[in-house]
Amino acid sequence: MIILHVVEPFAAGIAVFVKSLTETMPDDTHIIVHGERKQEIAASEVKKLFPKKNVRFIKWHSAQRSINPLKDFMAFQELLKIIKRLKKRSLLDAVHLHSSKSGLLGRVACRMAGVENVIYTPNGAPFLLGGNSIKNFFYRQLEKIGNNWGGEVICCSASELEQYEKIGIKGSFINNGISLPLTTTTKSPVGKKKFRIITSGRIVTQKNPALFNRIAAYFQEFDQFEFIWAGDGENRSDLFSSNIKVTGWLTTEQIKKEVQQADIYISTSQYEGLSFAVLEALSLQKPVLLSECVGNKDIIKRGLNGAYFKNASEAIIKIMHYSNNQDMLPIMGAYSKQICASEFNSFQNFAFYRQRYQRKNLSAL
Repeated sequence: MIILHVVEPFAAGIAVFVKSLTETMPDDTHIIVHGERKQEIAASEVKKLFPKKNVRFIKWHSAQRSINPLKDFMAFQELLKIIKRLKKRSLLDAVHLHSSKSGLLGRVACRMAGVENVIYTPNGAPFLLGGNSIKNFFYRQLEKIGNNWGGEVICCSASELEQYEKIGIKGSFINNGISLPLTTTTKSPVGKKKFRIITSGRIVTQKNPALFNRIAAYFQEFDQFEFIWAGDGENRSDLFSSNIKVTGWLTTEQIKKEVQQADIYISTSQYEGLSFAVLEALSLQKPVLLSECVGNKDIIKRGLNGAYFKNASEAIIKIMHYSNNQDMLPIMGAYSKQICASEFNSFQNFAFYRQRYQRKNLSAL
């Protein structure tokens, strides 16, 4: 089977998502049509992470992040030509669209090219960004327009699906997952003195760095606390508290090492699909402290592996509690890995995507 993946933001969690799909389907061929965000990571570097045996890449030159009618029309035309060419050469059994822009342009292009076996995974509903009702309304309308052009919506968490159903879009969900490490280092490095709270990813509005900064600022006068943001981004200036360390962009292995050396993992996001960074923290046996938002809501089980918070005050209280009761952290971390193995294992969960690709092909015969 040949699966075409259309990916505009070829970076961060979506790149991890597509990579996991290619790894869990080694006997299938994956063609990835991708954009590039050089300010985050060059596409050439992302490609190195993918299996070489069953993955091919096509550069989507016109694709870009921001909404621009002229450039988006050019991106649509380019994508339509690619899909038509692959279909004509019988190199296309299923199309999987990743992220909102790819989802909209891709569904229109597939309809016009006569491709019916189409799946769209938002990986973060764009209409959930807090504080801007006009922009959220605009994105809701775009999602509805895209849905009218066909394709099956498969969200990556139950709470994300719930939000799509609220705006009248039917679909289903398959939990995101990761490949679990065979062994996990849980000990803190020799000489560690500070209680480390870490997050990772792009420093953008969706991740709410301003909230992260407010939480960290409370602990500025306490020398034993250290806050780390492993990543970089356009909103880096929001992280100005003196006890925050911003690492800049790191490799996957470097981020893992940073997380391993932390005591707890925190997410201040306004919304998620289902964060791969949080799942990685679970696999590394870290307790997680998460904002109570879409995507995050699906991760903590009965308080065994962490806690939710609604505002900075609640997060601060939890951090103080964990700092004063550090003996409980390894136990919570063990639950984190157990939950990750049972509910967020990529080889278990992503096998369902292959069934969807195949089922749609069989129904078309």
